Amino acid sequence: MLQNIPRLHHTDTDNFFLLAGTCVVESEEITFQTAQRLKEITSRLEIPFVFKASYRKANRTRIDSYTGPGDELALMTLKRVADQLDLPLVTDIHESHEAQMAAEYVDILQIPAFLCRQTDLLVAAAKTGKTVNIKKGQFLSPEAMQFAIRKVVDSGNNHVMLTERGSMFGYSDMIVDFRSIPTMQSFGHPVVMDITHSVQQPNQNSGVTGGRPELISTIARAAIAAGADGIFLETHPNPAEALSDGANMIPLDKVEELLRDLIRIRRAVRASSH
Repeated sequence: MLQNIPRLHHTDTDNFFLLAGTCVVESEEITFQTAQRLKEITSRLEIPFVFKASYRKANRTRIDSYTGPGDELALMTLKRVADQLDLPLVTDIHESHEAQMAAEYVDILQIPAFLCRQTDLLVAAAKTGKTVNIKKGQFLSPEAMQFAIRKVVDSGNNHVMLTERGSMFGYSDMIVDFRSIPTMQSFGHPVVMDITHSVQQPNQNSGVTGGRPELISTIARAAIAAGADGIFLETHPNPAEALSDGANMIPLDKVEELLRDLIRIRRAVRASSH
């Protein structure tokens, strides 16, 4: 499915793939601890795994919110962790000039949902030759994402994924329309379900994004039942101490239990379709 990604360890099982990690690079210790634990879990469960961490967060509510340790330091941290653990990487980019820089370190360039209509950004990402994961805008229909795909493909890159991450419901809540999974799959590219950002409650009066993490497993199970090709999640050894988006993360020690549950659902769905 993602055969062009180096170091993505494929298996003979028919599992979904996983993009997972911390929201943003914090310390090298936390980054390594999270990546190592996720690799252990996914290797045991035979789930193709790409480690995720943003080297910089541009979409913050308040000016004093943590955005990262600095681009070069964060990217070098990701590279060291990936090299030590033999893992592929995915990270966000926010402006077109970042595409080539980030592409020197990672395997998948991720386009944040609020930037999915930015033509220059999509074209720059496409021209690196890396896989481009486009998150569906909270303000877009799934049908509209065919035009984001077209910008990448027409720029000479057919390695595209789409990620559903919920739609805005009022000012401060998200809802998920699971019809978007088969709709976006009809465009001929893998579709991922972001099970942690989908439970966000953004734009809180405190200036810190909230969330309903108790619903993560519900979103995940429904997505696998609906046929999602991959799962995206953010995790942390201690979400209460995470420097970004801790309110909608799954604790690292809860990830394996959830993934085992999703594998059982995937097998049941596949069995019933034959």
